[in-house]
Amino acid sequence: MSMDTQPTPQPHAEAPQTRPARGAKTLGEPVVIIENVRKAFGDNEVLRDVSMTIRKSEVVVICGRSGSGKSTLLRCIDQLETIDGGTIRAAGHLMGFRETGGRRVPLRDHEVARQQRDLGMVFQNFNLFPHISVIENIMLAPTRILGRPRAEVKDEARALLARVGLPEKENAYPRQLSGGQQQRVAIARALAMKPKVMLFDEPTSALDPETVSEVLDVMIDLSHAGMTMIVVTHEMGFARAAADRVVLMHGGEIVEDAPPDQFFTAPKSEHTRTFLSKMLSH
Repeated sequence: MSMDTQPTPQPHAEAPQTRPARGAKTLGEPVVIIENVRKAFGDNEVLRDVSMTIRKSEVVVICGRSGSGKSTLLRCIDQLETIDGGTIRAAGHLMGFRETGGRRVPLRDHEVARQQRDLGMVFQNFNLFPHISVIENIMLAPTRILGRPRAEVKDEARALLARVGLPEKENAYPRQLSGGQQQRVAIARALAMKPKVMLFDEPTSALDPETVSEVLDVMIDLSHAGMTMIVVTHEMGFARAAADRVVLMHGGEIVEDAPPDQFFTAPKSEHTRTFLSKMLSH
């Protein structure tokens, strides 16, 4: 259960510090719609009436202090936590429910799992299966869950390994890889299901500083390729380089939601100014 309780990681020098010049991005239709979402753990209200819309090909970075609710929101989108109120629509699904006769009926576990196929989730810890090779880790879900032919999936897995810069590691085991390499494999594994949205929960927080940039580079490449991404991170360099919008959460609420230029140079919220002064002073 994620309650944003990890110590706040510090931004790394390797992260890109400016947004590279590129043409204006054309965003598509809304692909994630969060409306008035509430979530509590006992008496601790973690999300308070949170609403946000993410469009196709948009990259949204969510940041905030430890305990602000950002990781919990991500887990609610992917139905790893059940919301207490409001609605989440993602990739064409009413997450966790179906509408029948004007009523919302909670889904069974296998129905939720079917919805989750359209969302790729990358966690802080890599969660690779240690007893099988890198390529088998990537192939596992498409072959077992989707029942796709192994030969076809293997070709795609090799292409994904090349995409994340690890074509020579297909027969390696997770223990033989650095943390940054394992996280890149985890990204390839999520992409193997051809998700409509990628969710990243502090994907660099468990990495050594020297391996952070290799993971961020892969994520920036995904953003340039038009992948819809929601990224919980403290990497402000990545937010500047890749985000279309940066969102700050505080006390379970969204207190700032703005394009990077405005977020970093002219934030409206005092919470944002305080957050940036602490993050960018290191």
